[in-house]
Amino acid sequence: MTASPSTVGLSSEARNLHWLLSNLVEEVPGILSVAVVSSDGLLLLSSDDSRNTEARDARSARRTGPRGSAADLATVVSGIGSLTVGASKLMDFGPVKHTMVSMDEGSLFVMSISDGSLLGVHGSADCDMSVVAYHMALFVGRAGHVLTPELRSELRQSLETESTGSRR
Repeated sequence: MTASPSTVGLSSEARNLHWLLSNLVEEVPGILSVAVVSSDGLLLLSSDDSRNTEARDARSARRTGPRGSAADLATVVSGIGSLTVGASKLMDFGPVKHTMVSMDEGSLFVMSISDGSLLGVHGSADCDMSVVAYHMALFVGRAGHVLTPELRSELRQSLETESTGSRR
């Protein structure tokens, strides 16, 4: 596995999470973007926009997602997660496992990760929802146990370094 510029200098666990996320986007038809959000609403990991170019070009006549920004997807995922947790507490039905929002032009999937983080996937209108949900569950199963406080901190720092580096 060759490291992309965003994974250079990261721990093997962080590189593995990037790899899992890239595989999710590449292997599942209809996925446009993905974000992993911490329990406090901060973006930890997102799909690489360059990997989504073909999907976006194919739908150029229509809107392709949350304004093209991983931060926008993370904001939506965090908000939906917070809303559903509140609803769960009000209804006393236990923890939220997953949420799906179906729209005319696409779908949004949000799945809980064991540490309180959330996996959010924006899919095209023609994606197979059951296939997306299955692969999300695989990602959560593989990634959930490694999202330690140390790894979350490392991922946040790498995103901050990337964003300050791109502003220069």
